[in-house]
Amino acid sequence: MSAKENKALERRFVKEWNKGKAAAMVIIDELAATDCVYHGASGEEIHGLKGFKKSMSEFYSAFPDNHFTIDDMVAEGDKVAVRWTLTGTHKGKLSGVPPTNKKMTIWGIAIDRIAGGKFVETWERFDTAGWMQQLGLVPTPKKGRR
Repeated sequence: MSAKENKALERRFVKEWNKGKAAAMVIIDELAATDCVYHGASGEEIHGLKGFKKSMSEFYSAFPDNHFTIDDMVAEGDKVAVRWTLTGTHKGKLSGVPPTNKKMTIWGIAIDRIAGGKFVETWERFDTAGWMQQLGLVPTPKKGRR
């Protein structure tokens, strides 16, 4: 696939993801390879479509109103790099953290490798400190003089 086609695949994925959990699960089935690998922000790795879908379903349960915006996208060869912004409200348990009902807005970067029209590998990093601060799980540094 060309860089242009790979970027279109990214846009389509985000468009469907933003329609809600049911649409997200359908687009994952359609566009993720059965042996996909996800390298997550905290160093975790998920191998396989089943594990990836489980993780994304848990994320949706925690942030049912989540919405991604693509801020920048660069493609070359079989890879697409996306800088994104995510908004959402923490309404469900995630990684043992009970819902806070707080809204958050974070940024992230993902690099996706695409083969045969499917996402086969993803490396993702996002603003984990901002996430934790906005949900009130860690203190926000105070502004002031030193």
